[in-house]
Amino acid sequence: MFSKNSKEKGIESVLFFISTLTVLILFLICIFLFRDSLLLFKETSLLDFLTGKFWYPTSVNKQFGLLPLLLGSLLVTAGSILFSVPLGIASAIYISELAHPKVADFLKPFIEILAGIPSVVFGFFGLVVLVPFMQKTLNLPTGQTALTGSIMLGIMALPTIITISEDAISSVPSTLRQGSLALGATQWQTIYKVIIPASLSGISAAVMLGIGRAIGETMTLMMVTGNAAIIPSFPGGFFDPVRTMTATIALEMGEVPQGSAHFHALFAVGSVLFIITFIINLIADSIKKKYRFKVG
Repeated sequence: MFSKNSKEKGIESVLFFISTLTVLILFLICIFLFRDSLLLFKETSLLDFLTGKFWYPTSVNKQFGLLPLLLGSLLVTAGSILFSVPLGIASAIYISELAHPKVADFLKPFIEILAGIPSVVFGFFGLVVLVPFMQKTLNLPTGQTALTGSIMLGIMALPTIITISEDAISSVPSTLRQGSLALGATQWQTIYKVIIPASLSGISAAVMLGIGRAIGETMTLMMVTGNAAIIPSFPGGFFDPVRTMTATIALEMGEVPQGSAHFHALFAVGSVLFIITFIINLIADSIKKKYRFKVG
């Protein structure tokens, strides 16, 4: 028979091993990613890669300019967040604070089902339904634009934002609600002056996770954004085709000769995407700590 202490030590050892293995795998992925990325800069300077305005990887005079891909990704992501964050937070407030319990229990499963739909299904829906609608409604040459991609990404990010925000709002102690109402505040005043500030840590985490979902999406953007590697304008670029970093990697990695400059350029694009995601996670963590400290 094992003693209680030996069991606890065994569990601690297993958890430590799993945590160490996770960190090690992440470290090896970083090495693999950045090793092939750095080989690009034997032929192309880092400054030319980061500020280059043209992505012509197969032309005679090859140019590996990241700028059109980076700006395309940021434009689509910004549009999706402008669409999904207000709608997602408003939906979370309604489900948690305003909806009848039966209505809330009816809506939650549908939101969870929406989160489980594969991205290729969203992309197919966007290509068949939204793209022709946008082209006809806005009188555009093509409906495959940054705006179409933003709307689809916003829909895909909604379940994450709604679910996490609703959990954060629901976790606010009922004593805060009751105290606010007892002091004479209305329900709406209680929501935006007490409940929202108290749950801001969880809501900010939901927004950041939504951004992470949007900036890392591939299949849907390949199908609805047109995949034109040009620098988009703002705000007119929303109505033009764009190409994102993730779509570029997915479209070109399968046909590129291994070990070529084009091959290493795609790894460099992936490295930039990795760094952006890492920065987003750091920002999300700092925001959570900031507002958690204020609420406490």
